[in-house]
Amino acid sequence: MPKLLEDLKYRDLVYQQTDEEGIKNLLERESVSIYCGTDPTGDSLHVGHLLPFLTLKRFAEYGHKPVVLVGGGTGIIGDPSGRSEERQLQTLEVINDNVKKLEAQLRNIFRDNKDIKFVNNADWLGQISMLEFLRDYGKLVNVNYLLGKDSVSSRLDNGISFTEFSYSILQGIDFYYLNKEHNVKMQLGGSDQWGNITTGLEITRKLAGDVETYGFTIPLMLKSDGTKFGKSTGGAVWLDSKKTTPYEFYQFWFNTADADVVSTLKKFTFLEKEEIEKLEKSVETEPHLRIAQKRLAEELVKIVHGEEALESALNVTKALFSGDIKNLTIDELDQAVKGMPKVTLEKTEVNIVDFIVNANLVTSKRQAREDVNNGAIYVNGEKITDVNYIVDEKDRLNNNYTVLRRGKKSYLLVEYK
Repeated sequence: MPKLLEDLKYRDLVYQQTDEEGIKNLLERESVSIYCGTDPTGDSLHVGHLLPFLTLKRFAEYGHKPVVLVGGGTGIIGDPSGRSEERQLQTLEVINDNVKKLEAQLRNIFRDNKDIKFVNNADWLGQISMLEFLRDYGKLVNVNYLLGKDSVSSRLDNGISFTEFSYSILQGIDFYYLNKEHNVKMQLGGSDQWGNITTGLEITRKLAGDVETYGFTIPLMLKSDGTKFGKSTGGAVWLDSKKTTPYEFYQFWFNTADADVVSTLKKFTFLEKEEIEKLEKSVETEPHLRIAQKRLAEELVKIVHGEEALESALNVTKALFSGDIKNLTIDELDQAVKGMPKVTLEKTEVNIVDFIVNANLVTSKRQAREDVNNGAIYVNGEKITDVNYIVDEKDRLNNNYTVLRRGKKSYLLVEYK
């Protein structure tokens, strides 16, 4: 098994280190508490948030102790990093609800890691009065120092409030608190967090003296065409299974381009180098089989949602490919139909030809009859070749909808009033 830093470099997961030699010695010398955090600005994380936490999980696989922070305190303020305008502030009730949801998602990802702590910075930041903040912490950080941070300097033309200007100090307090109370010696984050991380080191050094603390960032994840990673044609790909089903999550990773799949396997999965190299060869010699993409999708669904969710996603994938969807569970059926184009009809008994036209699957009865006669029409996965077939109650899945298919890939979901 390679050493941790060697493995991270192989996977292109090293961007900035505050002291490369010091970090190397620390990681090889002892089991280290390392923290990574996120703010509850939404009710779900998406795949763009995933890589820092999977990298933290990788540290845990090598025997280090992860500390996961969900920022109920900093979430009240909002991180200006990577933003061109002020963030819309949310109520405390929304933030607290988001904290619970994000923590549940992260606990699921780290479900196999026993030596892990979850913390909420509202527990300590919420105890600091305004005067204490200004006197005990604000005094430690020079304004010119903060103006040099990308998260601040990039906002000067458009303007930045004092609220967001102070964010870096709050995150610096987190590092100091976690070092003092939980012996955290390193913060891990995306490359956009470098300024906040180094502020934390500065505040900790000034308050605690010559303590051993480090910062480590991973690169921004970009696709081979230079575009930002983490979006699908339908928008963000969420970790919340109600917002993005395990089947949709599976399909997102399965649709990874050949040019990106090996890099994504390295960064996001825990597969060994030898297996990744075999998958890389399959991309070169038999790309049409999409073996690497299938393995990537399976691993990510398993990591984020678990074995049962993977089995369900594979069932839905198989059913949609074969057209046999009647044997899906209600939950799997809901996943299968979620992304389909929809039309709403009355619950009536109707001839298959009229049904197809009423659903706007084709525009004429003549075309509908031809499609039925040619075996191109499927109702809930069953081929219909009789133009006198009657669509009725027996064809309503879960008494709510009927899945129409024309040819191999043209699906339409009929919902009923």
